[in-house]
Amino acid sequence: MSRQNYTFTSESVSEGHPDKVCDRISDAVLDAFLAEEPEARVACETFATTNRVVIGGEVGLSDQDKLRDYMDKIDDIARACIKDIGYEQDKFHWQTCEITNLLHEQSAHIAQGVDASGDKDEGAGDQGIMFGYATNETPDLMPAPIQYAHAILRRLAEVRKSGVEPALGPDAKSQLSVIYENGKPVGVSSVVLSTQHLDAALTSEDIRAIVTPYITEVLPEGWLSDATEWHVNPTGKFVIGGPDGDAGLTGRKIIVDTYGGAAPHGGGAFSGKDPTKVDRSAAYAARYLAKNVVGAGLAERCTIQLSYAIGVSKPLSIYCDTFGTGQASDAEIERAVGQVMDLTPRGIREHLQMNRPIYQRTAAYGHFGRTPDADGGFSWEKVDLGDALKGAL
Repeated sequence: MSRQNYTFTSESVSEGHPDKVCDRISDAVLDAFLAEEPEARVACETFATTNRVVIGGEVGLSDQDKLRDYMDKIDDIARACIKDIGYEQDKFHWQTCEITNLLHEQSAHIAQGVDASGDKDEGAGDQGIMFGYATNETPDLMPAPIQYAHAILRRLAEVRKSGVEPALGPDAKSQLSVIYENGKPVGVSSVVLSTQHLDAALTSEDIRAIVTPYITEVLPEGWLSDATEWHVNPTGKFVIGGPDGDAGLTGRKIIVDTYGGAAPHGGGAFSGKDPTKVDRSAAYAARYLAKNVVGAGLAERCTIQLSYAIGVSKPLSIYCDTFGTGQASDAEIERAVGQVMDLTPRGIREHLQMNRPIYQRTAAYGHFGRTPDADGGFSWEKVDLGDALKGAL
């Protein structure tokens, strides 16, 4: 029997966090290539520090002339991301920072293992293990600590960018310690928020006065109490932020991207990778399956694990754990999820329509627990497999 009464903590970071700046640029490059060619191959990494952004990795288009043309657009793509995030600091400004593009053509040795040819099906882009998770403790079937940590920063970004709160800067981190009773979230024992501010004269108390109404707005009613501890800009001033304050790197916030530590993570990062890379697409598929299991009422909580080998199309294993809450056995659910969805790399991409420029929007505030978009973004958040799962059991 799992514990029913405890406190669990998760953190989030804003779109202006140095690592998230890098995730955004990497996914913007990916979107640009997918907009040109749905089968484009991209593995893009970004590094950012004071007045400099370095972009590297492998890309591939079937038309080499178009590939050369797109290489010339990388500088503009990166600057547009930095501008939208809001960086106009002396030592990190979208107009003046130096952009170095080191992208090159995809390795032929990787391509030969992934591409379909003859009677060989398209294989996975790499070996690896991927996890998906869902829980009925929030409307979005996400763990409460990470979902509300994201919500705080997303709301602060909205009021910053709209001009309602011009004192706030792009770089921020949040952390929530959520109290569980009888296995359900009921309150918050502590709130931690560090946010960049543009006016050096502002104190921690001033910042708390600015952010408190928005934090109260996004948290469920009654979760904050007189016993809740607040730590807002606990070190004092936070004026120098973003890559000027701390270097950033693509893929360094994978727990923020997923479930805030409430569920396992296979280790692979998402941003900058096209959906032939099962690090990304199979993790999305695992979330989709777990969410549909919970959404169909087949379990209160569900973890799905998938595993792959490079160049091999079908998953090596499917694992399910419903933590004793399943309406069917875990083994039966494992069989059912394998029947209702083709879990080859191509099957995942086609089912979730992933060969589209929909990834830049995932780079901050979580890849999961989001509302599906009309253009296919966050398609893995749909709950539309319930009848098929029940029929397969």
